[in-house]
Amino acid sequence: MELRKWISLGAVAGTVLVVPFSALAASDGGTYQSNGVVKFVPNTGITKPMNPDVPQENIAPVDPTTPNGEPEPGTPGPLSIDFASSIDFGTNEITNSDKTYYARAQKFNQEGKDGGWTSNFVQVSDNRGTNAGWTLTVKQEGQFSNADAQNKELVGAQIKLAESQAVSNAEGMEPPDVKDVVLDPAGAESLVMSAQVGKGAGSWIDKWGSVTDEPAAEGSDVTEPTKVNKAVSLFIPGKSAKDAVQYKTKLTWKLSDVPGSNE
Repeated sequence: MELRKWISLGAVAGTVLVVPFSALAASDGGTYQSNGVVKFVPNTGITKPMNPDVPQENIAPVDPTTPNGEPEPGTPGPLSIDFASSIDFGTNEITNSDKTYYARAQKFNQEGKDGGWTSNFVQVSDNRGTNAGWTLTVKQEGQFSNADAQNKELVGAQIKLAESQAVSNAEGMEPPDVKDVVLDPAGAESLVMSAQVGKGAGSWIDKWGSVTDEPAAEGSDVTEPTKVNKAVSLFIPGKSAKDAVQYKTKLTWKLSDVPGSNE
């Protein structure tokens, strides 16, 4: 049975008028809508390097080729190269046999935490907000050389970057394409990463391989294993004459706003 509340409005000429309480109540107040907005603009600052193994974390990579271990700062702007590993192939005995040398893994420091080792890598960021795509290349600026040595170049030496993996902290975004690379000492550019239109927004790492332990050589003063990355290698023919010096080369990384192709 439906229960109702009734209210008396008083007596008129001896008659009591009674009406439902609901008829006197106000309406529910109606509805109203407001707005929420947020706007973004391209990021013009420098983006910190991420940890290739835990991309949600930022790290401070160590450059093994500089006196203080500080790498070159990343390029500023909304389309940027944030970091690229310098590659150290260690100290090795002279030999007349064909030999492949492996890169030392990338060492890093971390604020508030112990540092560690990770894969050698390159990181780019696309914070333009246009999803227009981009292309990253690398060029070796000449053969490994030492101007003061009798044998000034390592003839036939060749760097290889293999087991490429695209890594990011971005969610819901299509990754760029990554390529394994054999560098050309004559200076031709090699394609490393490319993002087609609609891909590659945010920060992306191309990391090569993983870290492994290389046991110390017998009779060596070193007791701890060396952290190496076998996906980053340097092949030197045995016929290439070598002096007891350090040989060096430079790598030039170039990021352009040209989108990757569908090929």
